[in-house]
Amino acid sequence: MTNHKAGFVNIVGNPNVGKSTLMNQLVGERISIATFKAQTTRHRIMGIVNTPDMQIVFSDTPGVLKPNYKLQESMLAFSESALTDADILLYVTDVIENPEKNKDFLEKVSKQTIPVMVLVNKIDELGKDKEGKKCNATQQLAEIVGRWQQLLPKAEILPISAKNKFGVDVLLKRIYELLPDSPPFFDKDQLTDKPARFFVSEIIREKILLYYDKEIPYAVEVRCESFKEDDKHIHIQAVIYVERESQKGIIIGHQGVAIKKVNIEARKQLEKFFDKSIYLETFVKVDKDWRSNQRELDSFGYNPE
Repeated sequence: MTNHKAGFVNIVGNPNVGKSTLMNQLVGERISIATFKAQTTRHRIMGIVNTPDMQIVFSDTPGVLKPNYKLQESMLAFSESALTDADILLYVTDVIENPEKNKDFLEKVSKQTIPVMVLVNKIDELGKDKEGKKCNATQQLAEIVGRWQQLLPKAEILPISAKNKFGVDVLLKRIYELLPDSPPFFDKDQLTDKPARFFVSEIIREKILLYYDKEIPYAVEVRCESFKEDDKHIHIQAVIYVERESQKGIIIGHQGVAIKKVNIEARKQLEKFFDKSIYLETFVKVDKDWRSNQRELDSFGYNPE
């Protein structure tokens, strides 16, 4: 294929800076879970953008953090692996976080020889100081950009608002300019590298993140056990795993009200995602300490190799 560009563009950064929202805007589909809670993304998820003369393979990664248990070790490994196989690296920050947060990871980013773009997200939130008083947004942004220029002098810096899609078209244009000449790596009609069952689990897990508080969402994993599809319908059976019996009771709720809400909202989104009628059955099981058991983590797909 002549005059064709293709490459891997990996998205990294700290938790809750808007990486998944940006990924979904770039790909044009809800590939990654995007909620207001940190540590939402647990896997490395590919989203593929195709045009006749280009293929961009985006990778969303978990937020960089200091791991406290084996699940978080796997999440960090996904993020660090994104530094080794990218043609272009997108380091996402925002207008709130300390630029020197997680300096060890930032040091690795600074040593990259590939093009690095620092995306200063959430610029729509500028214009107020820490006390909530109005201030000069342009001056605020200039100070933030200046700090990043000192930390990553070789990187390009682009202010964006992923939520409002501000700067996304400019970013895509610049990525196209930086992409190497290459034939496509995937079929041109392919949207992601993940199977359908993965998105079933992620959509159910997203609803749990939205509707439950405190530790519950982080103690939960979801596995799609059965996915039976015909021309118009999909019958899905999924298991929600928790670590303790008390968490199982909270997930189910009084007279099953809580789990029913999760099922209804997940089914609505699944029907949009697959464009078919969905019959969804969910079951809740206890799997003690699954977050610290490597064999269990491997079975859930938390293996970056």
